[in-house]
Amino acid sequence: MKKLAIYLSIIVAVFVLLFVLNKASVSSNDAKAKELYGVSANKLQPETIKQLDDPNYQSIVLPQQLEQSINNKESMFVYFFSPDCHFCQRVTPVIYPMSQEMDIELKQFNILEFRNYLSTYQIESWPVLAYFKDGVEVERIVGEAAKDNYKQFFEKYKQ
Repeated sequence: MKKLAIYLSIIVAVFVLLFVLNKASVSSNDAKAKELYGVSANKLQPETIKQLDDPNYQSIVLPQQLEQSINNKESMFVYFFSPDCHFCQRVTPVIYPMSQEMDIELKQFNILEFRNYLSTYQIESWPVLAYFKDGVEVERIVGEAAKDNYKQFFEKYKQ
């Protein structure tokens, strides 16, 4: 009987520990989701939640922010991606660190979360790396390209 009580105590302790760890994880996800997307994690797609702590996805631009930048006639690089796109998952770890090394701000637009903006920016397939000059798109790379192509693209428009 004593052994049974000990085993039950251990099982209860394990479940309590798992519950506490899960709560901490959810809380961490919520904080990061609010920081990047302005909403709690439960409002985001599961694939987006998986990328919240990924260092390659920390320059998220929200639709209102992008529209404001365009209306303000800013020159900028914008990367349209989807967390569930395997091409995007290969391209992002190439271009995001490259942009940082070249001291280029790369705005990242998550089309999985903001699908209703696909037509606004004429996005038919992804990933898309676009350059806007004075608020007008002048060139883009669609799909996965060679690393040198991205570097040349950044160099061509870097200010």
